[in-house]
Amino acid sequence: MNPSEPTEYLFAPIIPTLSIADSSQRFPVRRVYCVGRNYAEHAREMGHDPDREPPFFFTKHPDSLLPDGSEFPYPPGTEDVHHEIEMVVAISMGGSNIPVEQALQHVYGYAVGLDMTRRDLQAEAKKMGRPWAVAKGFDHAAPCSALVPAAKIGHPKDGRIWLEVNGEPRQEGDLASLIWSVPEVIAYLSRLFVLEPGDLIMTGTPAGVGAVHRGDKLIGGVEGVGTLEITVR
Repeated sequence: MNPSEPTEYLFAPIIPTLSIADSSQRFPVRRVYCVGRNYAEHAREMGHDPDREPPFFFTKHPDSLLPDGSEFPYPPGTEDVHHEIEMVVAISMGGSNIPVEQALQHVYGYAVGLDMTRRDLQAEAKKMGRPWAVAKGFDHAAPCSALVPAAKIGHPKDGRIWLEVNGEPRQEGDLASLIWSVPEVIAYLSRLFVLEPGDLIMTGTPAGVGAVHRGDKLIGGVEGVGTLEITVR
């Protein structure tokens, strides 16, 4: 193949993107990392000790992102889908072995996300010592609001994170209660993977996770970042 010739694809590649608030630009998404049990009360409600043990991670597929205001199709193979409201961090400068004190220099901005989970399939996987992929990485499993650049809002260290279902409070917490802060998560994750521009990190959910049902309306937010709304179809 002549390197000067344009690349021909068998079919058009799909590039997952997120909208950027007050901008016509889009943020191309490379990977979606998720931090497990990063709020003490959520760790307790899931039956785990919230002591500051090393963080652990799982992933979602970039094409599982679902825009704000969308309908969330109730996924197949489950009868117990749970909501988990989270703050999302968008990386614009890559690196490995990033020092904690330099970690925020790698952040483009923030968004509000939902880590939708097929809880029954996750429980079965845990019991059998299997991966969580089918519980966490299904289609449309990552609703996410528009990104807000850190240049506009700074880097949130505290502030309310919350979720309502059909107008009833479900989840309530504060970013200050993160077991591992955003800089610490970035630094630790960069020792396991080379981070690249376009990576997203879902930083964990506070207590109050629970089931959703067809027809439910979910509205959640992160103080200083924004809100996210979806309806379960």
